[in-house]
Amino acid sequence: MTIEEFQLLDSPIHHWSAVQKSLWYDKKGDWKTAHDLIDQLDGVEAAHVHAYLHRKEGDPWNARYWYNRARQAVYAGSLDAEWNELFRLYF
Repeated sequence: MTIEEFQLLDSPIHHWSAVQKSLWYDKKGDWKTAHDLIDQLDGVEAAHVHAYLHRKEGDPWNARYWYNRARQAVYAGSLDAEWNELFRLYF
C-alpha cells in the first residue's frame, strides 16, 4: 500500500495492527484516538509511534522517554518526515 492509497481510506482496515491504526488516526487528525490505541501497549513498534505522538503533542520529555523505550534516537526531522518513515517501517 502506498501513502496515497492509505490516505484515501475512509477507515482503518480491521486486520491492521494497533500501531498501523494509530498511524491512520494520526494522519486523519485524530491524535487522541491514535494515542489511545498504543498508550498501554508494549513493544518497540508501539513505543516508536508513541514517541512520535508525544513529539507531535509538543511534550519533548515524554517523547524522549518513549524514544528510549523504542531504542531509537530522538527524531530530528519534521513531523511529516517522521510519519512517512513510520509508515515505511510498519506497513
